[in-house]
Amino acid sequence: MKTLVNTETNKSVPDFMDAIANKRRQADSRELLQIIQKITGKEPKIWGVGILGFGKYKYQRKNGDEYEWFNVGFSPGKAHLTVYVMYDINEEQELLQQLGPHKTGKGCLYIKRLEDVDTDVLKKIIAKSDRWR
Repeated sequence: MKTLVNTETNKSVPDFMDAIANKRRQADSRELLQIIQKITGKEPKIWGVGILGFGKYKYQRKNGDEYEWFNVGFSPGKAHLTVYVMYDINEEQELLQQLGPHKTGKGCLYIKRLEDVDTDVLKKIIAKSDRWR
């Protein structure tokens, strides 16, 4: 099995959370951590230097290389929270229209402030990603 740059570490999650400089982002991250933990039933792990991942699964790329990755996770970036899901989030147009202000990538959801989105809709999106466990 090969390793990616962002692999699971044994870094301290509480220390990571305490080090988030922006107090609103820190509060949002703490709330999001609780939401994801409740949905997945998994303890968060730090992946790489700045991603909190929940659960773990193996996958194989088309070239045959095998990797481990988390089922769902998030990163408290300076500009926004990035929620990582393990499916093409853009296929969820109905949920995304109900979510509130956000941007998307293929497997990423970018949220500026947690209070601006419908957390019930966010929970549905997160739960769909956790199906890979």
